Amino acid sequence: MPETPRHNLPAEPNRFVGRERDLDDLHDLVGDTRVVTLCGVGGIGKTRLALRVAARLVPAYPDGVWLIELARFGRAELVEQEIARVLGVREEAGRPLLGTVTARLREQRCLLLLDNCEHLVHRCAEVVAALVAGCPSLRVLATSREPLRIASELIWRVPPLDLPDEGAADAESVQLFMDRATAAGTKLDGASLADVVRLCRALDGLPLAIELAAARTSLLSPGQIADRIDDRFSLLTTGGRTAPARQRTLLGAVEWSYDLLAAKEQVLLRRLSVFAGDFDLLLAEQVCAERPIAANEIVDLLGGLVDKSLVLCDEGRRRYRLLETIKRYALERLRQAGEREVLRERHLHVLCALQERHFATEVVEPGVPWPRRFEALIASRELIDDQRVALEWAAESGDVLLGLRLCQTSTGLLPLGGNLREIVGWIERLLSLDTTGVPAEQIAHAMAYLAYGLEAKDELSRSLETATRSLAEMAPDDDFPRCVMHNLVVVVLLRMGRAEEAAHHAEEGLTVATRSGDRWNQAASLAGLSAVALVRGRLREAQRHGEEALARAGEHGHRWLMARTAVQLGAVAEARGDLAAARTRYETAVPWLSELGSDLELSRCLARIGRVAAMLHEFGSARERLAAGTDIARATGQRQAVARCLVGLSVLAECEGDLEGAVLAAAAAAGLRESIGQHSATTRFEELLGRARTKLGDGRTTSLWSRGRAMCPDVAARRVLAGERLPPKAAKAPVTAEPVRHSVLTAREQEIAGLLTRGLSNRGIAGELVISPATVARHIANIMEKLGYTSRAQIAVWAAERSNGSG
Repeated sequence: MPETPRHNLPAEPNRFVGRERDLDDLHDLVGDTRVVTLCGVGGIGKTRLALRVAARLVPAYPDGVWLIELARFGRAELVEQEIARVLGVREEAGRPLLGTVTARLREQRCLLLLDNCEHLVHRCAEVVAALVAGCPSLRVLATSREPLRIASELIWRVPPLDLPDEGAADAESVQLFMDRATAAGTKLDGASLADVVRLCRALDGLPLAIELAAARTSLLSPGQIADRIDDRFSLLTTGGRTAPARQRTLLGAVEWSYDLLAAKEQVLLRRLSVFAGDFDLLLAEQVCAERPIAANEIVDLLGGLVDKSLVLCDEGRRRYRLLETIKRYALERLRQAGEREVLRERHLHVLCALQERHFATEVVEPGVPWPRRFEALIASRELIDDQRVALEWAAESGDVLLGLRLCQTSTGLLPLGGNLREIVGWIERLLSLDTTGVPAEQIAHAMAYLAYGLEAKDELSRSLETATRSLAEMAPDDDFPRCVMHNLVVVVLLRMGRAEEAAHHAEEGLTVATRSGDRWNQAASLAGLSAVALVRGRLREAQRHGEEALARAGEHGHRWLMARTAVQLGAVAEARGDLAAARTRYETAVPWLSELGSDLELSRCLARIGRVAAMLHEFGSARERLAAGTDIARATGQRQAVARCLVGLSVLAECEGDLEGAVLAAAAAAGLRESIGQHSATTRFEELLGRARTKLGDGRTTSLWSRGRAMCPDVAARRVLAGERLPPKAAKAPVTAEPVRHSVLTAREQEIAGLLTRGLSNRGIAGELVISPATVARHIANIMEKLGYTSRAQIAVWAAERSNGSG
């Protein structure tokens, strides 16, 4: 049975009414057009229509239909970050995130739905244009109050719902009103039809306005609503109003709904606009409960706003959100009430307190059961959007102290699953402000987490410098962050090849953690000591420290820490040559990493399992694990992770007797690593090439290596995973035999073959033709394949004969 296409579209909150013609037309247009933008005023139904179209199209896109909600973001750079987050793409050091996203989508047939682009329209246009140019099978459906205005865009103006004739009950607008009135608990009979028709006409068929009006039928009759709406519109059309009629109608409907609220409901609605996206009751109580509203009143007031269709509720998750149109209106009301600064400041304080509590529960406090730690991690991640808003306010208002505290207490932005590069931007921005009055130890803490982000960006020297400064300036009794820094320095120094210094920091961290009873950092320090011993070749010591690290991690209970120490023990077992034990250790970490959603670590672990299983000649299992690891690596957009899987596939191919496939996969991995500025696994690759030269010959090995370096990584991976072999090499023809026809080679290949007769190197040929030496190498490898030759000299002889007229 084929796998069900993936998507992240939400369940519809209520029945979709009307627009059948629009749905049919858009279904066809999205299939034929690269970019379709649904345009119209707020409340016209762009989002609901787009979601309905996208849901219909799910079967047509095997690589997924993905909703990108942009309403809650205020900064242009977050457009590609949100796309990456939804797709599971992780940012790479030294590569623009948009480039990584483009590479991830290049070969995929999927649909992106970008919702609410208008406030970020320029960046949305740039991102969509780049994605469409680089991803031939990608389709984009966008909603915006104004078009993106890019070359490939088709603009669809969303019309209002059909308006009724006198006494007509079948118009879309009337059907929507009746449906929503029924949902509000009101049964309307035929006597109300004339008033419903009058009301729908007055509302110009705007879905949001109709829904707001229908929600009021529990208190007012359609006739009473229509009379009041008409009065409001007569006011709105005087006094120099210049907005288009539909915008005035929508504003009138929202203002009318707002004016009908009780005083405390009005206060709560405008205060709810401070949240970035959805929120729960607890957050609403903590941020919005201030005179004249008490905390115990929030639940009933919130329920009233839900009943009036001003707040939406996800019953399953018990989370709430405001429609974008309502939110923008409420934000303006908040400003007019003079509460914006007060609410922003309270929001910042509440977020800081919540994230500190979640961080302590998840990581710091001893004896907490894993379910409670995991719950704290999920709760912290759910606050990320609000955390960004709070950090933005901290920077805008100059509240450096709270901003820095918030940065360092969210595992959503720290090692366990967040974007470590994002933390660099926030901390650097806050530290660039006036830090007068910020305690030195707070600055030191911030520097510690800045160092974490810099290590993730592969800025090792700067990370080490920052971490060293942080350690020097920390208060003597700041045990937890001090240990964290020592353990980070261990990682950085090992990556820099400075094992002796790394050992000192691991021992220092272990001493402090043991003194304070800190199981988290005891485990991390012992894992560091195991890694140092492994680098030194002291395998018994590495095993002992690794086992102690896993024991301390188990006592703490955090699955990420347990997975890290299990993988370290697997590396030690592999170095000892105990492949079965290595595999068992690696397999132990898989469910823990899966539960946490730690994709990069999981891909790395699966690649290790696949490699070890291949060496154990368990080829089916090896292929399964390497395929899964490759899929995850490709989905996250991480070239280093893909390269790691290719190395494992190279081992699998060789163990299965496919030496040619092993060389191709290793070469593809080498090329991928060099493309991100990393050195290839020289020893491993040289040993493989040595075996290949012995069995296949120098020429064939060189040809395969050149071909593999030029090969698409996905193609190289599929070749090994499918168990394919290269076709048998054509018999090498002596130069006296009937020559291969000239047309076998392309014009460029003939040109390069001719230059080989002059004895030119790849660099020399590149200079003659103004191309890169790597391109020359690829062409020469192709020539060898086509002619069945194994050396440049044979090609030169062949080309010379052609030029002498023997062909």
